Amino acid sequence: MALHGRARGRRGDQAVEVRPHLVIPDEDGPVPRYRMPRSSLSAETAYQIVRDELMLDGNARLNLATFVTTWMDEHADRLMAECAAKNMIDKDEYPQTAELEARCVNMLADLWHAPDATDAVGCSTTGSSEACMLAGLAMLRRWRSTREPHGREQGGGQRGTGARPNIVMGANVQVCWEKFARYWDVEPRLMPLAPGRTHLTAPEAVARCDENTIGVVAVLGSTFDGTYEPVAEIVAALDQLAASGGPDVPVHVDGASGGFIAPFCDPDLVWDFRLERVVSINASGHKYGLVYPGVGWALWRDARHLPAELVFDVDYLGGSMPTFALNFSRPGAQVVAQYYSLLRLGRAGYRHTARTCRDNARWLADEIAKLGPFELISDGSGIPAFAFTTRDAAEFSVFEVSEALRARGWLVPAYRFPPDLAELAVLRIVVRAEFSRDLAHLLVEDLHRVVGRLSGPRWRTAAGGADPASFHH
Repeated sequence: MALHGRARGRRGDQAVEVRPHLVIPDEDGPVPRYRMPRSSLSAETAYQIVRDELMLDGNARLNLATFVTTWMDEHADRLMAECAAKNMIDKDEYPQTAELEARCVNMLADLWHAPDATDAVGCSTTGSSEACMLAGLAMLRRWRSTREPHGREQGGGQRGTGARPNIVMGANVQVCWEKFARYWDVEPRLMPLAPGRTHLTAPEAVARCDENTIGVVAVLGSTFDGTYEPVAEIVAALDQLAASGGPDVPVHVDGASGGFIAPFCDPDLVWDFRLERVVSINASGHKYGLVYPGVGWALWRDARHLPAELVFDVDYLGGSMPTFALNFSRPGAQVVAQYYSLLRLGRAGYRHTARTCRDNARWLADEIAKLGPFELISDGSGIPAFAFTTRDAAEFSVFEVSEALRARGWLVPAYRFPPDLAELAVLRIVVRAEFSRDLAHLLVEDLHRVVGRLSGPRWRTAAGGADPASFHH
């Protein structure tokens, strides 16, 4: 969630004007912007005030920065509205919603080749960020138990040895992993990026592992450029490390986007529970799982890899049901929508959707590469997302391109890669299921016009083409 500081100056005295034809006798005219109104408003007035301001938001369908689903069909919309009031945590009151959650876990366990998909171990979450936190906690707790099974917890939550745990990952990981490391006092061992190396590699992962490593995070679809990290190569290198007397380090696969892409676009790619060292996987149902935000999934290889002491039994809502989550109350609507999508589309529907997204991404990448000023960093052959940059001879920056595309409603983020590769500034396009080939054609046409305009002698931003830092991972 965003943090908002104190109101500056007389911000607290600002008011919102109500449209004249909506004002009702005895109802406030202007209403405070940052304080609760003195009296109640009619539902219609309040609705129109909120709706008018929201018109200034971007068009979600044209937001090519987000991986998050922006469209579902009317039946899904109806189901979500009907289930919005159901509290997902209250499994005793809403047992059938809990049953649908369990079915989703079973379906994903089967999709990701869990050893026993009929008795799968997993749960829904508010998104991949929470799922990653839960997976990290499970690895941390298992590391502690193997370090000193009978030791007592000491200061900082570490065992009596005083050793600080670490987690190995590339500098391209989503920020939730850095949050996990900071919040639970785990040393993040980030592999720096370099020209031609935009994600974690097997040699670099092994070089950073020791007896205090709780796990290695392999990303199936980097948010920076859409590429897959080589999960099987990382696992093979860690197998060799353990066989030679080194530490036995588990692997978590962050499949936030790729978990719903690789099984359908790359069925022969081995990245999931077929690799014995992979102990947990997460994915975002609200990305290529094709559900509105927010729902994610966390699955473990088996019960041994989810320590029982992390699971709580809560009985004050009626009945006693096990729960493993950072959040408590949340609506059941997204879980129901996930089951609906899995049921309606089936494997054939998800396969068609995933392959169409990738085909559109690769077509769009090829077309952009034909525009002289641009050079591809990736081509959409991982998850359906790719990054590109301007050539040295270009008369403009990626940030100017991003700003110019906004004039037509396109939200195409421009950003720099992490430290050690920060000189690389790129634009990134995410192709979702609701982004058609027709829209891709329109984007190419607009991009062609932007190139012509930015190449003109009179075009320059107020910042002189400086980096406005318009997008942050």
